[in-house]
Amino acid sequence: MPSYLVRAWSERMQLPVVDEASIDTFLAPAAGEAEHSILFFTGDPAQRPEADDVAVVLPELLQAFQGRLRGAIVLRAAEDKLKPRFNVVVMPSLVVTRGAQPLGVIGNIRDWSEYVEKIGNWLSPDAPVMVASGGPKVEITHAGKEIVR
Repeated sequence: MPSYLVRAWSERMQLPVVDEASIDTFLAPAAGEAEHSILFFTGDPAQRPEADDVAVVLPELLQAFQGRLRGAIVLRAAEDKLKPRFNVVVMPSLVVTRGAQPLGVIGNIRDWSEYVEKIGNWLSPDAPVMVASGGPKVEITHAGKEIVR
């Protein structure tokens, strides 16, 4: 379950919540909608309180790139299944896509100028699509435990 702040912003901005069943429908823009999307992977709010900071930035990003970017929040229960598809390794993360293809990931909270620069570059028509790495992955949690996937 997302934090209170993430839920409040989601409702206020009328951002859809997507999961494995609805993600492809969301990523396929309807007529007149922006081709690019930004997906918010929040992570567990008890372990990742910085998700609230990203939740404050997300509406500002949607405003800054108004008409060029659609937003959605990834359902917490679907995050683990969708992280590999979108190259997410750090929580919270924002993923920018063109259609169903990931263009870039910004993990944790960043400086405003970094968001604007990176997202602006990814919205370029010639921005390359991210390629998923094929090797083994190691996830290190803040508790110091390693999980090899």
